[in-house]
Amino acid sequence: MLKTFHDLYNGTLNEVFLSRARQQLEHGVDGVACADAYADQGKPDFTLAHLLLAEAPDEVKRDILARSYERRAEVTELKASSLDQEFHRPFPLVKLEAQKDRLSAQQVRQGKQIRRGGRTLLMN
Repeated sequence: MLKTFHDLYNGTLNEVFLSRARQQLEHGVDGVACADAYADQGKPDFTLAHLLLAEAPDEVKRDILARSYERRAEVTELKASSLDQEFHRPFPLVKLEAQKDRLSAQQVRQGKQIRRGGRTLLMN
């Protein structure tokens, strides 16, 4: 049986992100819409903070969080390509981070905890 979104990801996020999300929600911001906007920007920490506080089906939350990781991977790969061209050498560690974000997205879509290098990722 799948654990709930809240069970999987509550406690894995720095309180600063949750505090900021709470402030925005107190000002009437729609949590899911805000999470969706952060996902489009490739900011999984802010995305997760809003999703933990928002009311929506877990499937919707997983999709938004996974998209956030996928978008960050895209942005990271673009940055790696730009650096490759600018400095005429490869940046494999930057590309590795994009691969890790794609793996994180896959794990979220499967309803699993986010793991990197055999350990649960604490997103700071």
